[in-house]
Amino acid sequence: MDIIQYDHLKETLYKEVLANGLTVFMLPKQDYYKTYALFSTDFGSIDQEFKPLNDSKLIQFPNGIAHFLEHKMFEKEEGDVFDRFSNQGASANAFTSFTNTGYLFSSTSRLKENIHTLLDFVQKPYFTDETVKKEKGIIAQEIQMYDDLPEWRVLFGLLENLYPNHPASIDIAGTVESIQDITAEMLYQNYSTFYHPCNMQLFITGNIDPEETLNWIKDNQASKVFSPPEPIIKAVPEDSSTVCSFNKIEMSVNKPKVLVGVKGKQHKLKGIMALKQVILIEFLLKLLFGETSSTYLRLYDEGLIDDSFDYDYTFERSFDYISVGGDTKEPDLLADILQNLLQNAAENPDLNERHFQTVKKRSIGQVLQSLNSLEFIAHRFSDLQFGDATIFDVVPLMEEIQLDEVKSVVASYMLKECFSTFQVLPESE
Repeated sequence: MDIIQYDHLKETLYKEVLANGLTVFMLPKQDYYKTYALFSTDFGSIDQEFKPLNDSKLIQFPNGIAHFLEHKMFEKEEGDVFDRFSNQGASANAFTSFTNTGYLFSSTSRLKENIHTLLDFVQKPYFTDETVKKEKGIIAQEIQMYDDLPEWRVLFGLLENLYPNHPASIDIAGTVESIQDITAEMLYQNYSTFYHPCNMQLFITGNIDPEETLNWIKDNQASKVFSPPEPIIKAVPEDSSTVCSFNKIEMSVNKPKVLVGVKGKQHKLKGIMALKQVILIEFLLKLLFGETSSTYLRLYDEGLIDDSFDYDYTFERSFDYISVGGDTKEPDLLADILQNLLQNAAENPDLNERHFQTVKKRSIGQVLQSLNSLEFIAHRFSDLQFGDATIFDVVPLMEEIQLDEVKSVVASYMLKECFSTFQVLPESE
């Protein structure tokens, strides 16, 4: 077992790659009562076209199939897995993102049983035509619910502008129409391709003994038979199409919503450089739009933004983008202001050394405080895993970054042809 020391955080990470290919990470936190486990696969909503095992060609699968598969994993012939976790004193859940699917639990007792339950239900698929048909109605209702949420529509409207020919522009759950084409056979094809142990990792943190916990996991995996690992051959989505600069829809909202986005070209970065890119952009956005910036205070005082205002940087396997915006009484004016601020960020007076040091110190403090949360550690470890670079490398990187490096990303990222705006407006009378 590999032992990785992070002296600056006083943390010790244990890593073991099992004989079947499963990667296990354990972060003991002896002062905690709770334990949190996340079992995830490198498979998300954008992974729609791939060569199933024992097939000779790439196949395009329906939009939303990764999310559909996640839903179906909890239903077994012998009953619902949620009930089993509940009876063992654990709280369980799952999620599907653009590039990842995860299954998790938290508990304060019966850890061995809950780890076995997590591994067993994820590694034992059960799909029938009847249960798949039933699930279509449930997920269709979920899709329609999100279609009625203005916050969801403005985000995916922006993504449609930025990535018209990329699956990132499609709702993670798919569409009501696309999920109708999903079959039990398709689910098994997706499962057998992406749920092999060699494409998965198990992260456990909390009140654990690493040696004992690893032995439980090894015993569980040794009792199962897996096919030899094969390389996963899939189409890597790329979108070099022209960005749609503006679009809008009308919905039943009291106040317009606006998002300004910037399509990036940095997603091919790897390792520590990818993690540094994420930090640089996050620093830039905090300097421009954070609560300590003059811009935020001015826009708030003028009534152009309210507490819904937010900014974000998303960095995924085959795409990355910035989004900034929120509710506003003047969507056109706010969009122009935000776009101008981003394009001319290098000359912004808020990008000064004093403000930068304030933002840096606050950011480091926020990360250190967040590392007290088991949920934060597990999910950010998964989100910010770029080879050997992980969430535990964030603080040293933050400490090293200088203001000139933050300014330098403006020239390479804020290209005029990569900007877009999407608005959700009140319905016309």
